[in-house]
Amino acid sequence: DAAYFTNTPLRTHEGRIVRFYDDLLKDKLVVINMMYTTCTGICPANTAAIKALHRALGARAGKEVFLYSLSLRPEFDSPAALRDYARLYDTGPGWTFLTGVPAQVDAIRRKLGFYDSNPAFDADISRHTGMGRIGNLRSGRWCTAPVLGSTRQLVSTINGAA
Repeated sequence: DAAYFTNTPLRTHEGRIVRFYDDLLKDKLVVINMMYTTCTGICPANTAAIKALHRALGARAGKEVFLYSLSLRPEFDSPAALRDYARLYDTGPGWTFLTGVPAQVDAIRRKLGFYDSNPAFDADISRHTGMGRIGNLRSGRWCTAPVLGSTRQLVSTINGAA
């Protein structure tokens, strides 16, 4: 709920201001991953995998299932940088890239479970994982799935959360 996730304002790659809970999560089925535009490690492969997922979802994307990529480096990933990144990967409707105030984005990251309990490892963003969080906010069901797994398995996991 909003008390747990907060209603932190974020900016989309289209420059819109959205509230994390009310606008992005409430009553929705979501897939969330962490990324940053200058990442040369796992992010390009994750983004390509989510693009395959987006394509597999077809018309469900943005209507039944909402895809969110949240920047790990919001101090550098402006809406314009995220827009350029989204264009680079030729993303489509139903997939939103997000940035915001660094401390608030970090709080969201932690609420979603995208952190390492070892502070030294957690501080090194190059060590982030290829996992995605899938949540059904109507039922309260959440799970974590490997983004780099098979697209068919991701769709199956999403359908199981529905």
